[in-house]
Formats: sequence, structure tokens, C-alpha cells
Amino acid sequence: MSDRPKFISSDNYKLVDRILVDQKEKSSNIVWLDSLNKAFDELNICDGMTLSFHHHLRNGDYVLNDVCKIIKERNIKNISIAASSIFPNNRCLVELIENGNVINIYTNYMNGPVSEAIVSGKLKGELVMNTHGGRARSIESGEIKIDVAFIATPTVDKLGNGTGSMGKSACGSIGYAIPDSLYAKKVVLITDNLVDKLDHYEIDNSLVDYVVTVDEIGDSNGIVSGTTKITKNPTGLKIARDAAKFLDEIGLIKDGFSMQTGAGGTSLAVAYYVRKIMEEKGIKGSFATGGITGYFVQMLEDGLLNDLYDVQCFDLDAIRSYKENENHHGMGASMYANPYDENVIVNKLDFVILGATEIDLDFNVNVTTDSHGNVIGGSGGHSDTAHGANVTVIVTNLIKSRMPIIKEHVTTITTPGSDIDVLVCERGIAINPRRTDLLEKVKNSKLKICKIEELLELAHSYTGKPQEVKLSNEVVGEVMYRDGSIIDYIYKK
Repeated sequence: MSDRPKFISSDNYKLVDRILVDQKEKSSNIVWLDSLNKAFDELNICDGMTLSFHHHLRNGDYVLNDVCKIIKERNIKNISIAASSIFPNNRCLVELIENGNVINIYTNYMNGPVSEAIVSGKLKGELVMNTHGGRARSIESGEIKIDVAFIATPTVDKLGNGTGSMGKSACGSIGYAIPDSLYAKKVVLITDNLVDKLDHYEIDNSLVDYVVTVDEIGDSNGIVSGTTKITKNPTGLKIARDAAKFLDEIGLIKDGFSMQTGAGGTSLAVAYYVRKIMEEKGIKGSFATGGITGYFVQMLEDGLLNDLYDVQCFDLDAIRSYKENENHHGMGASMYANPYDENVIVNKLDFVILGATEIDLDFNVNVTTDSHGNVIGGSGGHSDTAHGANVTVIVTNLIKSRMPIIKEHVTTITTPGSDIDVLVCERGIAINPRRTDLLEKVKNSKLKICKIEELLELAHSYTGKPQEVKLSNEVVGEVMYRDGSIIDYIYKK
């Protein structure tokens, strides 16, 4: 087997771009170290630097925490953290925020103690919430200038090539770290597994400045930090079944179609019902993409899909498949969703199934905050896929926790209504009026097609009209659209 990157993306080979951005000459010699403390010494990490991290180990990541510990011990100030996502296990950041060690955070998604601290006004600088594609764009454009990229890498070989596909801390694809590896001034791979030679790898040694070996970079079990199983809830199953019927009626479930769903229970249930239609009609799809779960692995292995294009593995079955199956491809964040690359995967999607914390009468969707302004997530790939796909479908209950999901105006706009086509809930299907083509295709459907205003009125008939939540006028964060424009703000509570 020849030596080659596991990724099918061309991201790995933008070496000229990286040199231009960095304005430095790349040394061919990698420095090998046995502790992060030594890396801090070698790199002269000091006040005001920007440090980046990826989140493929999700709630099981140790590397961000280990770096934060050293920042605290050395009392380094005014650090900016550019982490693709932040999870509850990164609570150590709270103390650094309070002490002024960390003053700016750039991320695509976060929940837990760090988001609570920021919404309470403790961050002295700025919070910028990007999309996955928007983060790649901002790094490549130089909008985010990374001094040091700390890349948790489950396996590194003696040549300095790195992969996420194997090792005790295997996480599969490490696509969100690829822009960091290309454009950071210094790139540090942190690993707990050294091997002689890798046949497949995501990060080429020509991009690497330092390799640090540690006892553990994380716990792969923490990857499964959300729902990655098909819902058994009858309401969720009805929503999923109706969504699949709708997609079939508008002609999208056909030979060679492509799709993405979220990892939530209802979204995966849509994939289940799509699969049933495929089997009944003898249909074979082209590809599924995004964060990959075991359900799509099974469809690949059963011959229902030709390929998987993977920017992140959401469970251990996906990690196994990524390592073993030649049709399960990795890709960088730019190839996935960079808005300034016309050939990105999200632009080739026939449909995407997404969730919503809130959706309003203009079809704006919120997955960043709850109705009280607490940060509970972020766009991730939501805006990227919603914009790129031919048809974007939101699946959600009409009412959750006795609160209507449809609002007159969402608390925070994550994805604009111009990118949302359809809402499917248990009480009906609402189509964005701008999609006259879809309205025409289902004009004789037996599915309950209605206006979103009717669904809002129905929800209020059950719950009453909720009292409007008053938020302060003090901005604590910016919500960026994928092109870098500010789409909304997050306010102090």
C-alpha cells in the first residue's frame, strides 16, 4: 500500500498558501518533545498569543485542558483561544477567563460552564461564534491568525505524519484541524501513540514543527456525547416518517442522491425511513456527509451508498469504518464547507435534515441559544449545509418542555430563513413561501401542508402565548454567518 493521506481533500497540499500566510521559512526538522511544558519553552508561548485546538475527541478531549493548566501555572495573560468547539469538560477555561489569562474565544459551538461564564459577562474580550466552513474561511483569509496550533493526534509515526484513525484515543477524521495545520505559524502534534510508519494519514509531516508525546490525549468514549441513536419516541418517529415521505414526493429520493442528517434521534430516524424507501424502490444513493454515525456506516456497508465523506466521526462505529473502508473518506473543513470554495461538499447535497431550538415566522432558525439567551450550542455545520443543500428540512416537535418551538422572532439567528426551505413537525409541514417549486410539487399531497403561521397559532392554543424574555443590551458575543458577516449578537444575562 502506498503512502498517502487518508483525506481525499486537496487541503493537505496548500503548502505555498501556508508559506505566504505565515511569512516564514519552513524547517524540514521536526522537534520531538516529551512534555507540553517543554513545548511552551521551545515555542516561547507568551502573553497575547492565539492558540488553536480541534474538537474531534469532543467531551473526551484532554489536550485543551492540559494546555490551559500550563497557561494558569505560568500566569500567561491575554490569550485568545481558537477552538473549533468547546464542551463541558473544558470547564477549566472558566478560571482562566475570570483571571484574564484568556480574553478572546473563537469557536463554532459550545455548551456547559464556559458558555455560562461568557453569557454572565466574564469574558474581557470577544466571543465570536463561527460556522465550520466560516472558521476555515477565517483562518485561510488571515482573519484568525494562529500562533500555535495544538492538534490532538491519536497516532503519529516516526516521520511526523499524523492520523486520527488509530490508537487508543482514535477519533477518526480530524477534518476541522486541517486549516490549523496549514495556516498556523507553528504546528504541534500531541499524541499518545507513536508507530514506525503510517500508510494513511491526515496531517503531512511537512506541516509539522513539533511532536509532543504524552500519556493520554483523551478518551474516545467522550466522542459519543450526544444522541446518536434513532429515536423511539412516537412523535419523533411521525415527524421523521413525514419528512421522508415529503422528500420522496418532491422527487429527491432517487438513484445517485446525496444527503446529510444531524446526529439527533429524530434526524437519524429520517435516515431510517429514507432507507426503507430506498430498499422498496431499489435506489442507491451517491454519498452521505458531515459528522458520520454508525447508521450511515451501515448503509455504506449494505451497499445503499457509494461513499461517505467524513469531517468528523460521531461514534465508535464511524471510527472503525473510517479506518477500514476505502469508500469512507476524510476531508478538511474547507472542502466540507468553505463558503469561498465553489466545489465544497455541502453544495452537492440534495437535502439536509437539521434540528432547531427555535424557528420563527420568517424561517430563521436558532441553534445557538435557548429562549432565555443561554448559549447551548452553535451553528457548527448548520448554516453551511442549509445554504448549500438543494432542500433544507428542519425537523422538530411543535412543542418542547411546554414551550412552542415556533416563535414570532427567534432569540438568536443562527441560520437565516433564506437558507431554510421546510419545517416538519408532528402537526404539519410548512414550506418557506419563497420555494414555490416545492409548494407546486406537493399541492396534491396527502401530507398536511400548512402555513407556518397556522402552526404557531396551534402551538399557542395548547401553551398560551409565552411571555417575552427580556435580554440586556450588553453584547457578549457575535454570531457570524459563514461569509464573515455578523448575523446576530449574544447578550449578557
